[in-house]
Amino acid sequence: MINTVAIQGVKGSFHHIVSEQFFEQPKDIIECETFDEVVDSLLAGQCDAAIMALENSIAGSIIPNYALIDNHGLHIVGEHYVDVQHNLMVLPGQEIENIKEVYSHPMALLQCKEFFKKYPHIKLVEDKDTAEVAQRIREQNLQGIGAIASLKAAEIFNLDILAKSIQTIKSNETRFAIVKRKNSEIPENEINKASIKFEADHKRGSLATILNVMSDCKLNLTKIQSLPIIDTPWKYAFFVDVTFAAYADFKKAQSVIEIMGQSFKILGEYKNAKL
Repeated sequence: MINTVAIQGVKGSFHHIVSEQFFEQPKDIIECETFDEVVDSLLAGQCDAAIMALENSIAGSIIPNYALIDNHGLHIVGEHYVDVQHNLMVLPGQEIENIKEVYSHPMALLQCKEFFKKYPHIKLVEDKDTAEVAQRIREQNLQGIGAIASLKAAEIFNLDILAKSIQTIKSNETRFAIVKRKNSEIPENEINKASIKFEADHKRGSLATILNVMSDCKLNLTKIQSLPIIDTPWKYAFFVDVTFAAYADFKKAQSVIEIMGQSFKILGEYKNAKL
């Protein structure tokens, strides 16, 4: 039973939106400044689950979050995709000509850079979170300051939208993981996706052989991300997502990869949200 969820950011953030869309009933939210705080909250038992962004269709993988899940022995029990639309918002009664500065997360600013070329009088300033800027504008009554955030943030903090969907690339999805301290309770017949980790030697064919095993066992590789092993030069750990029609196919591949690879680990078994 999940009653409390930890998120990075404040209400109105995209992590908060995931909590509303993924779970059937509203959950109590623990707002955290960083993903490290999210994980600490989960490990301390202050929440039942955590939500962590893993990758963006434009920016790619959020590698530190893969490492956090792995290093703390956490488990991915679900995933959710959000169509990320960035919106320019301000206190009511202002026009874009009145705005001197716009604050937001560096990634949001980067994705909206083309839009602001039309408004050279506006200075773009990096901040730690999208929705938190919207919250600050409302609480401190900041005139002449804009935020780039979700429509949900504008609704919560009662801000006016000056421009909708201002990101350069309109198709912009982020994949989020639902993370718990223990593995999923999902029945095996409902599991059709898994996140795994293994190590491979830095020699010819070592990775290709393992990938061939996945193919032979009817697994579809949807994601592969390498990370160097810090204390072992020229050796790598691979984070891999696979989908499959039958759970038995995954277990067959697992039994072989455990022998061929090293330090094999299942990070999560769950339902594929992108069917």
